[in-house]
Amino acid sequence: MVKLIEVAPGKWRVDRPPLKPARSDLPLPYIISDQMEPTEQVDGKFYTSKRAFRAVGRAHGLTEVGNEKPKPKQRASETRAAKDARRRSIKAALERAKL
Repeated sequence: MVKLIEVAPGKWRVDRPPLKPARSDLPLPYIISDQMEPTEQVDGKFYTSKRAFRAVGRAHGLTEVGNEKPKPKQRASETRAAKDARRRSIKAALERAKL
């Protein structure tokens, strides 16, 4: 049998045990460590700090895979040449229509 609880005058809900929110047992679950296994960079040195490893890579002009920022694509129809060609085409069509 379902047990109901009156939460307000004329409003009822099913009596269920409250759900515990999903929480980690870790004290700081959202911290990402800067430490990593010793990894060799292009300068021949081994780094255990992600920050130092990335700084050396950037200083040498390298792009870390997954962190690159692609250049925004420009539509072919938005280039200056395409706009000029479209204007010329429309102008020629209007002149032919006036005949």
